[in-house]
Amino acid sequence: MTDLPAHDSLCVVWTSSDPEVADNLAFMYAHNALREGWWERVRLIIWGPSAALAARDGHIRARITEMLDDGVEVWACRACAENYGVVDSLEALGAHVLYVGKPFTDMLKGGWTQLTF
Repeated sequence: MTDLPAHDSLCVVWTSSDPEVADNLAFMYAHNALREGWWERVRLIIWGPSAALAARDGHIRARITEMLDDGVEVWACRACAENYGVVDSLEALGAHVLYVGKPFTDMLKGGWTQLTF
């Protein structure tokens, strides 16, 4: 495998409230993508119904903590977190809770690769 350029960035947008989608697809790829060096920078965005699952499911929270510990950046949509009443829980988890529309647009325009689950 060749060295990845420094600007090699992946954004995984996780929207599904299905824990199987989180555990066996979105998280698996995002975590391995960073650990295995497939991408130099990986950011997981918790957006929509996934916010409630991330706040309330112990297994999902543990998986997110593992990703954070290994260097995956975790953002959560503040508007969604407010709608589900989970801002404090997501912040306590270690997610950067912010209004993501503009920063996400900037990432796309800046050349980030994006996957949505």
